[in-house]
Amino acid sequence: MLTFFIVFIANLIIGILVGLSGVSGFLLPIIYVGFLGLPIHDSLALSFLAFLVAGIIGAYSYWKLKFMDLKLALYLSIGSLPGAFLGVQINVLISETLAKLLLYLFVLFAGLSIILKKNKAPADNETETDQSIILKKPIWIMVLGLFTAAICALTGAGGPILIVPLLAALGVNIRTAVGVGLLNSIIIALPSIFGYFTYASIDNMHLFILFSLIGTTIGILTGSRVANKVPVEQLKIFIAVITIISSIYMLISLALGN
Repeated sequence: MLTFFIVFIANLIIGILVGLSGVSGFLLPIIYVGFLGLPIHDSLALSFLAFLVAGIIGAYSYWKLKFMDLKLALYLSIGSLPGAFLGVQINVLISETLAKLLLYLFVLFAGLSIILKKNKAPADNETETDQSIILKKPIWIMVLGLFTAAICALTGAGGPILIVPLLAALGVNIRTAVGVGLLNSIIIALPSIFGYFTYASIDNMHLFILFSLIGTTIGILTGSRVANKVPVEQLKIFIAVITIISSIYMLISLALGN
């Protein structure tokens, strides 16, 4: 029962952080794999289930706030659907040690990117006329969706942590980028959930799912409610530091064979 309580608390905390800052979902797989010792496929299945819930709630919120480009999200999703299937299949084919290594390295990269990233996206009161030519060609948007989804599904990164900074760098308003990223994370999560649950092996999976969903839902709703009262940039730095420390610790443990 202690394990289920930890799953609930982990999803609750990560859900709050996602609701507050839009990032940190990528921490879930490292908690499942690195600290709870769950098998990689089971961990990714549970993580993408949480990402699905976060994506639905978050995307709806951004859509209500008018920060959503449905045309951009559609083209991304067309590429993301096969990309996510591809990422799952690659993960299944490689060894569990290599899958863990890729997960830890990507989480480390995510933490570093939060600290080093300089947002060049248009502010709310600016136009997006200087968007990259990539965003004006549907085929390139689909290719972008394909590759980012494959990486996210392979590593358990979720979606927004990768696509949001890329869209921002290409000239998309940062809030719109987050909204599109959350909607796109739903498309990535669906085939990922199906694929990884096919290879799940732990007992009492229904209880893991239950505690995960309850914690995630409460967390995201709570975080969204108080988002305007928390300094987001300082929160992101805190998340980044915890992420970097955790990933380095797990990389060292993996290298030592623990």
